[in-house]
Amino acid sequence: MATDILLNVELRERTGKGGSRQARRENRVPAILYGGKEAPVSISLDRIEILKALNTGKFLSNLVEIEHKGKKQFVIPQDVQFHPVTEVALHVDLYRVKEDQLVKVEVPVHFTGEDVSPGIKRGGSLNIVRHTVELEVPAGHIPEFLTGDVSSLDIGDNVKISNIELPKDATPTITDRDFTIATIVGRTASAKADDAEDDAAEEEGEAEA
Repeated sequence: MATDILLNVELRERTGKGGSRQARRENRVPAILYGGKEAPVSISLDRIEILKALNTGKFLSNLVEIEHKGKKQFVIPQDVQFHPVTEVALHVDLYRVKEDQLVKVEVPVHFTGEDVSPGIKRGGSLNIVRHTVELEVPAGHIPEFLTGDVSSLDIGDNVKISNIELPKDATPTITDRDFTIATIVGRTASAKADDAEDDAAEEEGEAEA
């Protein structure tokens, strides 16, 4: 099980708001470690390490390794609370996991082939229906991203989940249909969709009035 992110943690003897404020004064980010058969533990993380991890764009819902006094374990960040003005991380929730443990995570979808797509060349555009797909996958095999290839798609064509190559041990949490990830739409269709959204918003406003 591999991960690019390693965070050093310290135990927090003080909990509650007072303990959190103390951690922040020491340039650390308060956090909670929970999950598995062990009890939740109040910890803190180095503020600079968290900033670097967040800047990778791979922090949330991805495998992360934490270390305390030489002992390491794997976790999945579940939530990060940010300051509403400065956007500094204020608190982090970390969930303990094992390599073969099935977890549900949102995995981003990247698209390729836009420069050669026949539909886009004819003036169409890529309409992304889902920027992420929720997968159930072993914690040790979480993919960094999924790839949707639109290189052969014309206007009206779409990318469905069946067109996405998934890790062999990963399955979408939506199993009752072959759902759409993205479509190639013409300019007229795109404009109609925008107009429909505007009309719906106006009707909602009139109803509230």
